Amino acid sequence: MQRYELDAFLGDDHGLDEDQIAELLAKADDIEERCDADPDEMREELVTAYRLMREEPNVVVAELAERRIEAIVAEANALAGLRQSAIVLIGRGDATEAGFARLAGVDRMTVRKWLGK
Repeated sequence: MQRYELDAFLGDDHGLDEDQIAELLAKADDIEERCDADPDEMREELVTAYRLMREEPNVVVAELAERRIEAIVAEANALAGLRQSAIVLIGRGDATEAGFARLAGVDRMTVRKWLGK
């Protein structure tokens, strides 16, 4: 990441001194290598690196842990809805196992498991 890119990312009121900016630039380079050009993942890691420089680390980690739990619950709920959809739609002949799996973004074996096969 170039300095001008980091400046654009942070905006004018970032509150970092030159040493912190240099440190964050180095972290940004490490993040780019580790994230293999996944822009969402890179952004999240860079935001977290910045926040850890400006905020209480325990607060940052607690918030991230809470977001993770919310995501796990959301995934479990979505999977329950997909399971019921598979049971109903395949059961009444409105979908095939393979077609439903493709539409739902799961593999066919998952659908078969939901159907008790």
